[in-house]
Amino acid sequence: MTRLDLFIDRMVSQRACLDFAIAETDDLTGPVFELGLGNGRTFHHMRENIHGRDVYVFERAVASHPDSTPAEELTILGDVMETLPQSLERFGATASLIHADLGGHNRAKNDVFARAVSPLIEPLLVPGGLMVSSDRMYFDNMIELPLPEGAVEGRCFIYKK
Repeated sequence: MTRLDLFIDRMVSQRACLDFAIAETDDLTGPVFELGLGNGRTFHHMRENIHGRDVYVFERAVASHPDSTPAEELTILGDVMETLPQSLERFGATASLIHADLGGHNRAKNDVFARAVSPLIEPLLVPGGLMVSSDRMYFDNMIELPLPEGAVEGRCFIYKK
């Protein structure tokens, strides 16, 4: 499989999983968290498809496309290892949906990071909330859901609290 094929699988899977998660959490009122902005494609997709819930972005430094840049008041700058615990104090367990695409190209490093960040993510979700991730996560009290139609196994993961 080529790197282009892997990229396409990841993008198709992200969209399928995000669309599923947006629909499944539509009746929840809590905020949505985007962990990692990058170019802003998934943030833009969520902002355009989620109504009645604020979408907060967690990022070290904003460098997104101008059309995909969140408002300053919806941007939480810094290292997620610090900003997620601070956000628990600010928001409590209220997030209806969390999306994370934080990993790089090194799967072993991504796995180490996922193990470290998972315990910081889980407490932020409201019961019934969903977490969509490009990497396998490690939660104590969440279940992994089957992928929706169109998503490729191993390219995206969905967890429910």
